[in-house]
Order: sequence, then C-alpha cells, then structure tokens
Amino acid sequence: MANHKSSLKRIRQGVVIRLANRYYKKSTRTAIAKLRLLEDKAEANKFLPKVISMIDRLAKKNTWHKNKAGNLKSSLMIKVAKMA
Repeated sequence: MANHKSSLKRIRQGVVIRLANRYYKKSTRTAIAKLRLLEDKAEANKFLPKVISMIDRLAKKNTWHKNKAGNLKSSLMIKVAKMA
C-alpha cells in the first residue's frame, strides 16, 4: 500500500479517471457500431459529425491514440460516402 499522501490521492484520482474513460470509450464504440448499421445515407450524414466529435475528444485526451482515431474516422467517412 502507498505511504505518501500524494500517492493515495493519485490512486483515488486514477479510479475516477478510469471509470470516466470506460464510459466515454464504450459510448463511442456503441455510436460507431450504430453508424455502421445505418443504411440511409441522409441519416448517416447527419449522425457522422457526432461520432467524429466523440472520436476526436478521445484522441485529444490521449484515451485513444491519434492514429487509431484517424483510421476510424477515415473508414467511417469512406463507408458513409459509398452508401447508395
């Protein structure tokens, strides 16, 4: 167990941050899955900016690597562009 006051505080902060990261990652993954299931192009075009914003937020906070975020955004935009 930690002996210093600061290390105890870091442990407490880590728990809170971990739970927040889990929530945002899971909600973003759900939104991505929902976007991939859409078949209407107009609806997908409307939903795409929200998903991209969520991905960018995770990349900005270093929860996801910036390259992972870029690859996800690229593949989603290609999928929406190819919709009939």
